[in-house]
Amino acid sequence: MDGNSFWRNEWKPLALIVGVFIACFYLPVEALQGWDRLHNAFWEALYLVRWYAEEHVLLCLIPAFFIAGAIAVFVSQAAVMKYLGPTAHKGMAYGVASVSGTILAVCSCTVLPLFAGIYRMGAGLGPAIAFLYSGPAINVLAIILTARILGPELGIARGIGAVVFSVVIGLMMAFLYRKEELEKLNSKIVMPDEGPSRPLWQNALFFGVLVAILVFANWAKPAVEEGAWHAIYAAKWWITGALGIALAAILIGWMKMSHTRVLLVAAAGVAAAVVFGEQPLVPFALLIIGLSWITSTDKGEGAGWFASSWDYAKKILPLLLVGVLIAGALLGRPGEEGLIPSEWVAWAVGGNSLAANFFAAFAGAFMYFATLTEVPIVQGLIGNGMGEGPALALLLAGPALSLPNMLVIRSVLGTKKTLTFVAMVVVMATISGMLFGMWVERGLPVSSLPG
Repeated sequence: MDGNSFWRNEWKPLALIVGVFIACFYLPVEALQGWDRLHNAFWEALYLVRWYAEEHVLLCLIPAFFIAGAIAVFVSQAAVMKYLGPTAHKGMAYGVASVSGTILAVCSCTVLPLFAGIYRMGAGLGPAIAFLYSGPAINVLAIILTARILGPELGIARGIGAVVFSVVIGLMMAFLYRKEELEKLNSKIVMPDEGPSRPLWQNALFFGVLVAILVFANWAKPAVEEGAWHAIYAAKWWITGALGIALAAILIGWMKMSHTRVLLVAAAGVAAAVVFGEQPLVPFALLIIGLSWITSTDKGEGAGWFASSWDYAKKILPLLLVGVLIAGALLGRPGEEGLIPSEWVAWAVGGNSLAANFFAAFAGAFMYFATLTEVPIVQGLIGNGMGEGPALALLLAGPALSLPNMLVIRSVLGTKKTLTFVAMVVVMATISGMLFGMWVERGLPVSSLPG
């Protein structure tokens, strides 16, 4: 399918998505906000949608869609089956999946296109679930921030718990649905690996650049304005720009895309960066549009890359929008209130009872946490009487799950597997919170924790 015929079929859904995004981005909610709780929940839903559009769609989701599309086009099914498939070596498959978060450092929604990409390409249910949990949960900066602000015991327990959770939940899901996975494997026609169109190191570098753009464009501001983390944050747009230049070189040199179009888009991005230096979203958005134009009109593999990325966007973005609206109405933005009063939450998670730990894990699973926002939220709840155990339960369940995240997982795995995954996260977070709370209450060092 050439670029012109593609756009004749797809311009309507694109126009709808762009229109809704712009409306969310510029919602004039300040002038319309009411005062009673029901009205406040309505406005909180709109505020959260606008905040999500401002902070996550351009910087997180769209790069993730392009990475997921690239997985579908540039990674062979045989390679996915070899390293992450149901018959792959478990040590390698779960090892790679469980530590992916140390590289990605993404939120529970941004990991979804990547999860859908590897699962639909043939990854086994267990490794795919381990990747799904670990992507947002094993975030080195978040764990360091947790240790610095909430205490080293909580930080260490969070780091250990996240790695263990990803492997255990993945293994349990693979065991529970082993018959379905075997049927899927037997019915799946695995095409032979005919060899890559370019050397493996070139594909690896290509994906490395894409992932690095996602990571550095979303590098969060650390709590302390000193040290290596802050230095990276201060230079993140320079780093992202250098990575963009590397991507342009790859598109021209290895993927044989139109050098005229690539250079034109690069020049427009540089000009926008000079003019809008204090608004980095402007050049970033321009470059995203440019990359879409280059790939969608390409006569080679670029067209397939864009088509696959666009397919993920069409399927995932509407579900995320609905989920963010509902989450905002119920719980509000971080630091604000929706239908559920914050004092109810603070009261319910006090102490270290089974009910407190379960409520913290359950509520955390449905709340939406952007990367690193869970730490100040938990800090505020601890100040209002939250126990150490429920704090860990929320930190283990919250970043990895959210209502928008669940809606998309259901579209990929189905209702039964999604409910099982959510239940496992909540139950394991509850148990981990209780055990950690007991250790803290007894005054034992964190080194004595099991595992």
